[in-house]
Parts: sequence; structure tokens; C-alpha cells
Amino acid sequence: MRKLIVSLTLAVALAMSAASAQTVTVAAGAVGQELELVQAAAARYMEQNPGVTVNVLDTPDMADDRLGLYLQFFEAQSPEVDVYQIDVIWPGDLEVHFVDLFEYGAADVVGEHFPAIVENNTVDGRLIAIPWFTDAGLLYFRTDLLEKYGFDGPPATWSELTEMAQTIQDGERAEGNSDFWGFVWQGNAYEGLTCDALEWIASNDGGSIIEPDGTISVNNANAIEVIDLAASWVGTISPPGVTGFDEEAARNMWQAGNAAFMRNWPYAYSLGEQAGSAVAGVFDVSPLPAGDAAGGTPAATLGGWQLGVSRYSNNPELAADVALFLASYDEQKIRAVEGSLNPTIMALYEDEDVLAAVPFFGSLYDVFINAVARPSTATAPDYAQVSSAFYSAIHSVLTGQEDAATALALLEFDLIELTGFPTATP
Repeated sequence: MRKLIVSLTLAVALAMSAASAQTVTVAAGAVGQELELVQAAAARYMEQNPGVTVNVLDTPDMADDRLGLYLQFFEAQSPEVDVYQIDVIWPGDLEVHFVDLFEYGAADVVGEHFPAIVENNTVDGRLIAIPWFTDAGLLYFRTDLLEKYGFDGPPATWSELTEMAQTIQDGERAEGNSDFWGFVWQGNAYEGLTCDALEWIASNDGGSIIEPDGTISVNNANAIEVIDLAASWVGTISPPGVTGFDEEAARNMWQAGNAAFMRNWPYAYSLGEQAGSAVAGVFDVSPLPAGDAAGGTPAATLGGWQLGVSRYSNNPELAADVALFLASYDEQKIRAVEGSLNPTIMALYEDEDVLAAVPFFGSLYDVFINAVARPSTATAPDYAQVSSAFYSAIHSVLTGQEDAATALALLEFDLIELTGFPTATP
């Protein structure tokens, strides 16, 4: 009888413990080291908060696929995910699905973050998401190969990149590496192509697709010129399959030692320096090239991700605590040092450990704070459709279905119909 009572008592205790245990699920990315870094952070949170379980949900790499998954949860008003990793372009479109983090302690820490990102994440006075890491496109280049072929430094313009990439590619293939290419980038029909193509156009003094005042500017001579140039890369200095590349496809070719130049985000830096990487110790990063048009200057698309708490969470207070922990100084520092993920906390750009691990965070600081924003604010809540129309038009040029002049003229009509905005074209 005594054994039965003890067993029943233990069973009740276990049941009560299970009932009191709290669970938070975080939907996070898995590009590069992202998933592993979030899992490690979740473990640290659980160690500091016994009784709380933080699950990490692996989501698709491509932003468009990830958004599609999120929309399924939102449509069902599902409580299964508490914290969402959201793109810098999504707060305006998705704000109805998130709580106001100002009501859950964010007001005490938000001043540590870049004001422009906080402003981006604030809709009608509500903080939709806490900044987690920021991004801007960079040019990766092989320092050993530039020296080998007599180049003094990275290209200043896209035309210079084209010539340098062709020279290096020809030389490496002549020495037996038939898999070598001059330049890899993100050419698939998805949000990544919007980022790449915006950089091309903005760098050639061709505007930013739709301007902050709501003027459709994409159909202009400078934009046409640089998109036609990009199309010329496909099958010459870039593999024919680049029109199906995302970030990881480009990184894998680059990290295998089979490319002279790569456009990618900062996360690829630490991976390139890891043991086993064919490019470890023989590459560097720089701003992306400028266009050749008068007034052309280097341009990098603003990227980055935030953490928002679902309005449908069963425990938004705990979920907010997890989100603020993940975006804290100490956690952002770990992510910067181990994953070369750009902090959104300004003080970390003066942190000695961070600068030792990722020196270009200091030297290219201006690139990150002056990055070109996609027109998500001006077009909310229709940005996803605007971007889809844009990258589809660019992809049609890259794949040879249209020339740039035709594609951008058709795109202009589509954007007028979609947004009702005026056009800058006379």
C-alpha cells in the first residue's frame, strides 16, 4: 500500500510539473549557421529559466517560402508558433498578426538598436518586432587570384568586375579547373533577386524601383542599361544555372574555390574562414561595385531579420521575454563572433571581440548604415506582390525571355495597376 501511495504521489507530481512547464516555439532561419546559433541560444535561455522549454522550428531558406509558411499559421490563427523571425520588409504587411512589444518590456532596451531599424519595425506607434540582425549586400573576392592576375584591388564598377572575372575565369580554366566561374550571385526568381537587382539599379543611378514618395521610377535608361549588363553575365562569367541560385547555392560554389567573386550577405564570411573551406585565408570583402552611369555609386540592399511575437500565442509575455533575450547584447555578440551576423545594437560595432572576429564590421560600417531600402514601406501592405512583379521581370531578362527595355516597360504598367502610383516616366 505504501508503495502504491508513493507511486501515485510521484505520478501526480510529475503531472503537475508537466502542466506547469511552459513552452515557447521560435520559427527561425537555417541559412548558414543560423539554426545552430538559435538552438544554442535557446539552450542558454532554458538553462537560465528552468521550467521553460524553447523549441526552434526550422523554416525554409528562401524568404518567399518562409513567408508562405508563416501565412498558413496566421490564417489559422495558430498558437503553435510564438516567436517569428521576420524579414525587414515584412512589418508593414504583417503587423496585424503581432503584439506590440512596447507593452512587453521592449521600451527599456530599444534605444540600444539602430534607430532606422526600430522605425522600420514600428507601425502606427506599435513595435511589431525587435531588431535581431541587420544585413547589407557585399562583394566577396579572392585576394590570391587578384594578385595572381595582376589586379591591385577589387573592382570599382560593374564593368571592371565583368572584365576581371572573365580574365581570372579564363586563366583558371586554362590551368585545368573547368568548374571555375568568375562571379556567382542570387539569380533565382525570389526575394534574393530583388535584393541583387535593386543593388544593380541603385548603383547605376537608376532609382529604387518605387521611390519613398510613391513614384514608380524603375523604367529608366540607367536601369535598363545595368539589367542588360547583368543578363550578359549568365553563361559567360556566371554559370547558366545562376538563374536558379539562392544565397547558399552561391556560397557553396564560392566556398569550394570555384569562383573569383561572389555577391552575398555577411553571414558567408565566418563560414568561408572555417577549417575545410577552400577559400579560408585567401578572400576579403568590399562594397559592391558602382554602375558605369554618371552619378553611379556603390549600393547595398538593406536586409536583416527581426523577432516578432505572435498575437495568437498562448503566452505572449513569456514569448516576448524569449525574443528580447535572443536579441540582447550578449546574444547578438555571440552571433556576430561565431556567425558574422551583423548586430543591430550600435555598441557592438565598437566591441573588441566582435571587431577581432569580423574586422569588416568596422571598416564597412558605413555600408551597413547607408544601405538602400526596398520599397516595402511605400507599398505596404502590397510589397510582396510588388517584389514578385519586380523579380519576375528581372528573371525574364536574365533567362533571355525579354530584353530589359521591354521587361521594365511591362513592369511599369504592372506596378501602376497594382499600386495606383504615378510613374516618373515622361
